[in-house]
Amino acid sequence: MPRGGGVGIGTGREDHPPCKRPESVLVVVHTRGGEVLMLRRTAPAGFWQSVTGSLRRGESPRHAAERELFEETGLRAGGRLVDCRRRVRFPIVRAWRSRYAPGVRFNLEHQFRLELPRRRLIRLNPDEHREYRWLPRQRAARLASSWTNREAIQRLPL
Repeated sequence: MPRGGGVGIGTGREDHPPCKRPESVLVVVHTRGGEVLMLRRTAPAGFWQSVTGSLRRGESPRHAAERELFEETGLRAGGRLVDCRRRVRFPIVRAWRSRYAPGVRFNLEHQFRLELPRRRLIRLNPDEHREYRWLPRQRAARLASSWTNREAIQRLPL
């Protein structure tokens, strides 16, 4: 049986983990002074991003954003999470399509931001990220590996 003891949702196969929901969140964490938190993934090599993650079955985008923020950085939003009211649909990278139900080709990303008064120490999840950096907005945007992340950083009200 898959981890969690359940049957693969939407797969019709009991020997595989549940398929990912093709809906995710992006949370850009930044300081009032204009620095943006960037995280380097464990894989693929050299992949830099803001906080990201898929929504779980029945989970709202806001709850997913708060959960992913804590899981990936140790930060709690504490009511400061801002819904940017921006949703972006993009094609799922071919290498990752097997995580989704057959025929699923696109993901819907909900964008959020969290403003902090100043830099904070970050507690990385070593299964997901190897390193973090606080960078000026333009450097962070250049470092972002995905175009949706780059655009979200450039849209920050700094």
